[in-house]
Amino acid sequence: MSSSSGRLDGRTAIVTGAGQGVGEGIARRLAAAGANIVVAARRADTGEPVAAAIRAAGGSAVCIETDVSSRESVEACVGSTVERFGSLQIMVHNAFRGGIPHRLEQADLDKHWSHMSRTGVWAVMYCGQAAWPHLRASGASGRFIILTSPSGIEGSANIPLYSPVKAAERAMAKSLAREWGSSGVTVNCIGPVASSPALVTAFERTPTLKGAIEARTPLGRVGDPEADIGSVALFLASDDAAFVTGQTIICDGGSFLGL
Repeated sequence: MSSSSGRLDGRTAIVTGAGQGVGEGIARRLAAAGANIVVAARRADTGEPVAAAIRAAGGSAVCIETDVSSRESVEACVGSTVERFGSLQIMVHNAFRGGIPHRLEQADLDKHWSHMSRTGVWAVMYCGQAAWPHLRASGASGRFIILTSPSGIEGSANIPLYSPVKAAERAMAKSLAREWGSSGVTVNCIGPVASSPALVTAFERTPTLKGAIEARTPLGRVGDPEADIGSVALFLASDDAAFVTGQTIICDGGSFLGL
């Protein structure tokens, strides 16, 4: 793994949901820039292979089993991270469960709402509360990055409960950016469209979906988790973005142009 840029040398990052997809891409990209990575995955059988691959490529990474819907689990992850690496500068919340297509009249509180809200906006609160003392101690190096969605801005047909959860994440980021700014800690969101196991499943379920996404995207393709989304996360995690806070960067090849 190349760490020639060294932009994050000596810094430590927790990436939730890093056992696959966008979270894995972000973890790999931050590791390539020199960060110590904690792969915070719900299951070690998905998270440990990512951590092992980072180590094999010359990076520094461990896997910590973490259920982001549990405050105690998030706090334990942060505690173990600081115990191992001595500090925490970067918290990336990516993990999410839900997003099952539905119409409002079919919406079920448990099936469609609970998983999304608890791994989405509730988990943002848990991650923020647990990480805050350490981000504050890091001062101008403190970063909280939240993976949201263009749906939280423009809405999304046939998945009406997903959009308000993602909108709430953006609202939380804006509020924390105001609250934490005096300490130099930045809080930003990324709204990605990138290849992931969930998206691959959606393509298999709806064969016309991939072509439809590419057709509405000016750059004509779906994003790469590491090269495309990970690079935006690296920018936000680095000193280059020290004066950027409370913002949502939509990284989707231009499909959404409403900002």
